[in-house]
Amino acid sequence: MKFKFNILLTATALLLFGCPSKHQDNGITVSPEAGTSYKTGDVVVVQAHYPAGSKPDSVVYVLDSVKIGSKKDTTAFSLKTDTIPLGPRIITAKVYTGGKNQDASTNIVLLPSKAPEEYTFKVEKVFPHDTSCFTEGILYHDGFIYESGGGYLDPPQGQVKDGQSSLRKVDLTTGKVLQKAMVDPKVFGEGISIVGDKIIQLTYHEKIGYVYDKKSFKQLSTFPNNTGVEGWGMCFDGKKLYMDDSTNRIWFLDKDTYRQIGYIDVFDDKGAVNEVNELEYIDGKLYANIWKQNTIIAIDPKTGAVLQRIDLTSLYPENKRNEGADVLNGIAYDAAAKRIFITGKKWNKLFQVSFVKK
Repeated sequence: MKFKFNILLTATALLLFGCPSKHQDNGITVSPEAGTSYKTGDVVVVQAHYPAGSKPDSVVYVLDSVKIGSKKDTTAFSLKTDTIPLGPRIITAKVYTGGKNQDASTNIVLLPSKAPEEYTFKVEKVFPHDTSCFTEGILYHDGFIYESGGGYLDPPQGQVKDGQSSLRKVDLTTGKVLQKAMVDPKVFGEGISIVGDKIIQLTYHEKIGYVYDKKSFKQLSTFPNNTGVEGWGMCFDGKKLYMDDSTNRIWFLDKDTYRQIGYIDVFDDKGAVNEVNELEYIDGKLYANIWKQNTIIAIDPKTGAVLQRIDLTSLYPENKRNEGADVLNGIAYDAAAKRIFITGKKWNKLFQVSFVKK
């Protein structure tokens, strides 16, 4: 069985929360106080403060690395947050005096303005699912289920021997595996996406991705995947790939080169939502399992805000699951028929569900 850990995004993010504002020897500081939380739509009053008798020529305010405004006097700057990405943001005041500048920095944490809407589900149909598949990625395409099963047949030190990873094409109605490609026995397969005539597969710790021919399952190439902490879930919106990595970060990857082109951080109104796992793109939103929870969240792909939370506790209770079944993990979507499919690792069932607001 694979073990996943909640890892902080970066050492930088760790330092942001609760750290005192950075100041120079000349005593310049900037408010608000470091670590202050705001909600999207709030106006943040930003102001540089100077020692008595000091008079700067101008002050330039920077959010992360982007200039957001300037002042010729000591008055405050009003920062609108409507379009700012969620999470920790660094605010820097560049104070210019006599052609030279001194910097002072602080940070804020931006959260969504609303709590997620609470949803439950309705089971529409139940299909069989192969209990040998430790589901890491699943999708629906052209009438078939495509699935990535994780496992180490020849595990590295410290990992559990739990079967060989594979890529599968499955008959939805019967659950029968129609086509299978086995992965390197030392590699743990993770999320998958279909881009054109290719299938892209992530790996867990190995920092490598696989590219297969969709029809033959022949491995066409590999690519280095140094984006993020680990390889977890993946999905495709028709323009770019999304990938998560065990934290609350979802990375954007170029669909052709698989290189990082951006990211969002997932937050609800209480804070970061960590261990975002298997992904699916449904009608303009990212849907994600939360690892080890019977919960799926719907995420705004532009801001990272959690829009809905779906409680799946009663879908397939642990005391009723088949022997050997593990956690809920797997979301697939039939866009043409508007069908959503849910399963779990080594489950014997795949559920067609609809989501219903409580």
